[in-house]
This record gives sequence, structure tokens and C-alpha cells, in this order.
Amino acid sequence: MRILSGVQSSGRLHLGNYYGALRQFVQLQDEGESYYFIANLHALTTVRDPKAALDLTREAAMAYLALGLDPKKAVLFRQSDVREVLELYWILGSVTPHAHLERAHSYKDKVAKGISPDFGLFAYPVLMAADILLYSADFVPVGKDQIQHIEFARDWAVKFNTQYVPGYDPADPEGKERGHSPGILKLPAARIQESTQTVPGVDGQKMSKSYGNTIELFGDEKEIKKRIMSIKTDSTPVDAPKPVPQQPATTPGLVSDAPLYDLLKLMLPESDFAEVDATWRAGGKGYGDYKKKLLEAYHATFGPARQRYAELAADPGEVERILQDGADRARAEASRLMTQVRKAVGIP
Repeated sequence: MRILSGVQSSGRLHLGNYYGALRQFVQLQDEGESYYFIANLHALTTVRDPKAALDLTREAAMAYLALGLDPKKAVLFRQSDVREVLELYWILGSVTPHAHLERAHSYKDKVAKGISPDFGLFAYPVLMAADILLYSADFVPVGKDQIQHIEFARDWAVKFNTQYVPGYDPADPEGKERGHSPGILKLPAARIQESTQTVPGVDGQKMSKSYGNTIELFGDEKEIKKRIMSIKTDSTPVDAPKPVPQQPATTPGLVSDAPLYDLLKLMLPESDFAEVDATWRAGGKGYGDYKKKLLEAYHATFGPARQRYAELAADPGEVERILQDGADRARAEASRLMTQVRKAVGIP
């Protein structure tokens, strides 16, 4: 079983990235052959400073490794180090219906947030599909909001195979029946991460670099404390019971009406949270006490990873060696597939 996923290097990684994706990636490396890439080509849609692009890519690699990704188990590489992905991107784009791109959720959402509607953003799903199909992935771990991208990849793989593989039958994509041929591009399946958390930011909206409401995984210690102490709360007196968040949040645009409570629930061990929940509902403690508790939980959870991250930052040569080794392994797979793709479409 081959698992593939990636994370954009468009900003510093935060709690939302960890609980929404990275934690699951580390767990999945023990379940199958795992390919994880740093999507620095995708990041060009928003990161236009070359130094920042380089720094953020390196930081993403260090974050993966610090959080437990084992390069002996998983293939970790930069997207841009495997240039075949750009070739497949164009070839796949030649069979991609314009109407599909027009209805892409991610494109609509990002334009609504003020990101420039340029070609890179519009064609983003095609590059994402090329990322997946290039390595013949069996499963792609995604949240429910990313299912459309897997559906696109499957649809376009079927269109390519139908166009260029004689004897291909979409009803028998693996060519198991007599007279049928297997497709060159393998149809991936979405692996829905039911446990994936939508993590609230310090303002109650979904934690996102776009909203500037994040708590970074590897940020400056003083800044981490400042962020946690700034989490939005109401004016409930110390002695009074604190309001428990409504699920779903009643205020438009929020994922949590009480982000401090939800972050404590997310980060504390179950027995510790039970104590917090009891005092929260009974009253007698102020929000400042709970924020200090969250800060302690943050350091307990990420302290070892932050130490490992600092060690990696001091040894950039080792990080680069790991990325180059991963790129070599990824290119071997990409080259194998592209030999078949070129032959199919008539490119020498």
C-alpha cells in the first residue's frame, strides 16, 4: 500500500497543521510505503519572496523530521526536486476540462479571501493531481474538505487512460477482465481522516496562516506565550461558571465560541481535561489560569520536538542529505511512470 500526501511551505507550521495532518502522517508511516513531499511549487501562488520560499521549505522539512517522520520508513522530498511532476502537470492538463477547474472549491475560497485569481491558483488542482498520480498512490489521507481534489485526480486519470491506453475500460481500471488493459495512471482512493481536528485559532476562527491567528509549533518561546495568553475569551467573572462552546459555533465564521476550552480539550490528556472541565463548569478559576495550563500542555507536547528542531537547524547539511535521498527515491518512481506516459502520448 502506497500512501502519499504533502504540506505547503507557504508559512510556518502551527497547531492546526499538526492536529489536522502532520500527526496522522507520522502515524501512517508504519502502515505502508509513505511518500511525503513539501509542496514548494504550490506555495509559489502566495510566497513571492525567494529567500522566504527557501527558508519555509527548509523549515517544513525540519518540522516533519522533528515531529517523528523517519526517513528510513518514509520518503521525504521537495516537490520541485522531481521535475517530472511539471511534465505530467502539462500532459494531464491537456485532458482536464475547463469546467472542472471553474467549480474547484479551493479556487473559489481563496479568491473570496482576496488571493489573486491568476493561472497558478486556477490550475492548482491539476498540479495536485499530478503530485498524486506520478507516484501511483493507493491512498491519499485527506480531510473531508479535500475530497474534491481526489475526485478530480481520479476523473482526469480515467480521461487520460481512456484517451491513450488501448483496451482500457473505466469500469475495469486494473484490467482484470479478459481483453481489457490496465490504465497507466492508477486511480487513488481518499483515506478520510475521521480523527482530523479542525483546530480553532486564538480568535475562534479556523487556525490558519491566512487569518494570522495561529500558534506556531516551532516559534519563539516568548511569542508562543504571548499568543496563548491572547486567546479570545469573554468577560465571565472568575467565580462564575464559564460558558461551554456551542457545537457548531453560533457566531458566523467561527469554529469555536470558546477556543480556549477547545484547545485545552485537544491538547490535554483525557484525565487532566476532565479536571479542567469540572472547574470550568463550576467556576472559581479565571481564564488566565486556564491559559497557563494550556501553555504547560504545549511545552509538554512539543518540547522534545522543539529540541530536535533546534538540533536540525544547527545541521542544515543533514537536512539537505535527507531531502536529496528522498528526491532520488521519488524520482525513480516518477521516471518509471513518465516513461510509460511519454510513450503513450507520442513524446520521445
